[in-house]
Amino acid sequence: MNVVRNDKMLEWWIHVGLICIPLVAVYLHIPPPQLSTALQKWHSAGKVFHFRGWKIFYRDSLGALGSSDVIILLHGFPTSSYDWSKIWDPLTQRFHRVIALDFLGFGFSDKPRPHKYSIFEQASVVEALVAHLGLSNQRVNLVSHDYGDTVALELLYRSDQNRTGHLTLNSLCLSNGGLFPETHHPRLLQMLLKDSSFLAPILTRLTNFVIFQKGIGEVFGPYTQPTDAEFWDMWTGLRYNDGNLVLDSILQYINQRLKHRERWVGVLTSTYVPLHMIYGPLDPVNPHPQFIRLYQKLVQKSTVTILDEHISHYPQLEDPTGFLNAYFNFIHSF
Repeated sequence: MNVVRNDKMLEWWIHVGLICIPLVAVYLHIPPPQLSTALQKWHSAGKVFHFRGWKIFYRDSLGALGSSDVIILLHGFPTSSYDWSKIWDPLTQRFHRVIALDFLGFGFSDKPRPHKYSIFEQASVVEALVAHLGLSNQRVNLVSHDYGDTVALELLYRSDQNRTGHLTLNSLCLSNGGLFPETHHPRLLQMLLKDSSFLAPILTRLTNFVIFQKGIGEVFGPYTQPTDAEFWDMWTGLRYNDGNLVLDSILQYINQRLKHRERWVGVLTSTYVPLHMIYGPLDPVNPHPQFIRLYQKLVQKSTVTILDEHISHYPQLEDPTGFLNAYFNFIHSF
C-alpha cells in the first residue's frame, strides 16, 4: 500500500515538475515591458553617442538665452537619466545647456555582459560625452545623485589632478549618495547580488516588478511614494536591454567605494570647487543624522540643505521644488 502511495506521489511531483519547468522557462524570458508614453517621449528626445563601441543614451537641451552656463546631471542606481525629468524644464529656464546621460549598463544605454563595470569607466563615459558635445573647454556644473555622486567624485579628482581629458568644473552639487562606506547601508538584495557569485545569476533573473517595486518603495518616504506609473517607468528602464542581468556586475561599485575611499573622500575634503549637498533625511541608505554629521565634519567647505523630514533617498523626485530651490540658492551664491 505504501509503495503504491509513494509511486503516486512520485508521479504527482513529476507532473508538477513537467508543468513548472516550461513555466519558469517562459518567465525567465519574458520580454521587457513596453515604454509608456512619458518614457517614450523622453527616449525620443534623446540621442546616442558611441563609447568604446557601446551606445550611450543622452539628453541635451538648449535652454536659457543669454546664458552660457552648462549643467550635467548624473543619475543613481538602479535607475536612469529619467530621474531628472521632474526638474528638467525649470533647469532649461536657468541654464544654456542641460545635459544628462544614462551610464553604461543603465536606462537606454547599452548593457554589455559579461563586463567589469566600474566608477572609473563611468567617469570616462562622461568625459567622452563632454568631448563629443564640444564642451571640453567649457566650465560645467555637475549635479549628481547616489551612484552618480561617486562618479562625480572621480571626475572631481581628475579635474583637481589636471588629468588629460578632465572636465573643467564650475561647481558640484551632490545628493543622497553613499560617499562614506562607514555610513552607507545597502539594501539586502544589493548585498546578496554584489557578494554572491553563486546566487547572483539566479537572483538577477528572478527579480520581477513586485520585488523591484518593494525595494525601491522602501527608499522613498511614506508620503512621497512614486505612482504606479512612475514605478513602472523605473522598472521599464531597468529591464530595457536586459538590464536586470547586469545588476550584480554594476553593484561592485559598493566595493570600489571602500577600496578607493581615500581617493574620493580625500578630494571631497581638499577641493576648492564650490560644493553643495542636498539631503533627504529619511534616507535608510544614508541615514540621518550619522551621514550628514560626518559630511559636515569632513567637508567643511561645503554648504548643505536638509530637506523636509519626510523626504528620503530620491529628493529630486520626492520634492522637486525643494530640490530646485536649494540648488538655485547654491548656484547663485558664488
